[in-house]
Formats: sequence, C-alpha cells, structure tokens
Amino acid sequence: MSTKLPNVIFPYIIGTFGGFLFYLAHLPLAWILGPMTFLIIWRSLFKKISTFIQPNFLKNGSFIILGISFGLSFTKETFVLVGPYVIPFLLTTVLLIFLSVCNGLIISKLVNIDRNTSIFASIPGGLTEMVAASEAVHANPSLVTIFQTVRLLTVVFLVPFTILHMFEPPSYSQTTTLLAQSDISIFSYSWYFLAGFVGWGLRKFLPASYVIGPLLTTASLKIIGIELPLFHDLFMIFAQISIGVGFGLMITFNDLKKGGKYCGLYFITTMILIVASFGFGYVFSLLTDLNLATAMLSLAPGGLVEMVLTASSIGADPAVVSSLQFIRLLFIISVVPSLLKFSMNKLPSKSLN
Repeated sequence: MSTKLPNVIFPYIIGTFGGFLFYLAHLPLAWILGPMTFLIIWRSLFKKISTFIQPNFLKNGSFIILGISFGLSFTKETFVLVGPYVIPFLLTTVLLIFLSVCNGLIISKLVNIDRNTSIFASIPGGLTEMVAASEAVHANPSLVTIFQTVRLLTVVFLVPFTILHMFEPPSYSQTTTLLAQSDISIFSYSWYFLAGFVGWGLRKFLPASYVIGPLLTTASLKIIGIELPLFHDLFMIFAQISIGVGFGLMITFNDLKKGGKYCGLYFITTMILIVASFGFGYVFSLLTDLNLATAMLSLAPGGLVEMVLTASSIGADPAVVSSLQFIRLLFIISVVPSLLKFSMNKLPSKSLN
C-alpha cells in the first residue's frame, strides 16, 4: 500500500489546486469541475507518469457525505410538496427520453454508427448503467462510453454555469444554522454511520446507492423528529474534490479523440436536450408552485449530485431537486434499458463498419 500511496495522494493535490483556482474564479461547482478539469489535462500531458488511483472507500465515502447532506434539506413538507408533481414530472421525463431516442436515430442515419449504439449514447442516464445496458443489445460499448462522456462533460459544465448566471445566488450563509445547532450532542453523528451502512447495503440493488441510501435514511430520521448535526464545510469540500478526482481519472482527451468528428454531433444533441429540459422546466414552473430554478434543475439531464449542489448554491430547493432527480434516475435505469432492449431486438440494426 505504501508504494501506491503517492498515486492516491497526488491526484488529490492536483484536484485541490484545480478546485481552489475554480473557486477563486467563481466558477460553478468549483470543487468538482476544477479537480476534474486539471486531472484530465494533467493525465493527457503526462501520459508516461505512473498511474493514479482512487480507493473505493474514498469515492464511496464522499458520495455518502453528499447523500447525507442532501437528506438534511428534507422536511415533512417536502414530500407533501413533491407528491402531486410525480405524474406530470414522469410525463416530461418520457418526452425527454423520446427526444433523446429520436436524436440517436437521426445521428445513426447521418453517419456510420449503428442504431443501438447511437441511441444508448444519447439517453441521459448514468454513464456506467448505459454502457452495461448497451452490451445487452450488441451495441458498441466503447463508443457508448465516449459519447456518454461527451454528454456528461457538456451537462456538468454547461448546466450549472447557465443556471448560476440566470439566477443570483443567495447572500446568506450557514452561520446562523450552525450556531442554532451548537447544542446538538456529538453522539448525534452516530446516525450517519447508519446512513452509510444503508448505502453500502443497497449497493447491489439501487443505482447510485451511496448517495440515495444515505439521502433516504437521513431524510427519514429528520422526518420522524431526530435532531441531526450539519457537516462542516471542509467535509463537503473534500467530498466534492473526491468526486471531481474520480471524474478526472475516468476521462482523458484520448477517449474523446476516439470519437472523432462524431463527438460534435452528440454535443449538439446534448445541447438540444438541455434547451428542451429548460423549456419543460419553464412550463413546469408555470403549472406548479415550484420556482423556476428548482423546476429547471429538477428536469435538467445532469447527475443528481451536480444538480442538487447547484440548487444549494443558487437558493433553489435542494430537497425537491433531489427527490425529482432521484425519481428520474430510477425510471431511466429500471425501465428504459429493458424497453429499448425489447424494441431493438424486434428490429434490424445497421451495423458499424
């Protein structure tokens, strides 16, 4: 382990430096996007340097911290508020998925990429889940990975940046909240071990279990009236750096180059999807009591973590955003791959030369 320790520590040093520079520049999601950007650049420039690694306990522990933090924003009123929105929200989710499938079909007609690969590369689900599902219909998992990476990068950079400049972040801080909780016992933190254990226990049954398990556990504890302490900002910063490091170690410029000119097409379709989701979010805010920022982030085709953190930074409702993004994630992961697999197996597919 000692020989691998520098390979674990050094990417965190690079990530912390990148996050700090992004923070000074007032860029959105600075402590995630900064580490990710700097590590992608570093690994592309210094390819012969020994491989960086990130132990699972650091990555999963960071997701647990964020899941608990998101759960702390829940109240009893959150579930009452979200309940009436579930059906219309799922309908808009279906429309966005339909638009993604159409985009994938159009690209497969324009270039030499088979239909199955193109569709799974366009669906706004989790990267890992879409790659795994694509293998079941004999798509090209390498291309799905590359094009989903393009979609991921576009969303995590563009959506927070756009939302942050559309809505002014709140001027208040958490100081009063922290002072109000100063009398909570230190033993209250023991509840968070339960939340982490739930996330670990659900890892084989639930997508993003290390976020969703702690989130649901913490929210449940709050709703039944248990007083829970807040995390110090340093824990939150470390968790975001760790996630940014994970993204940075997963993606390289070489991966993006493999997609060649086709990456531009999937960038365009992602832009179409983002614009459509913002449009649906605007309509959703008119038809419901949700404010515009919360509605847009709830429907944005980004990751749960990134969208909830953005919601927290601009004063939107992170509990509502996490609830609806969780519903969207479960629907896409549990229903969409099976439906696509069934429909694709019934139709002939153009092969990739």
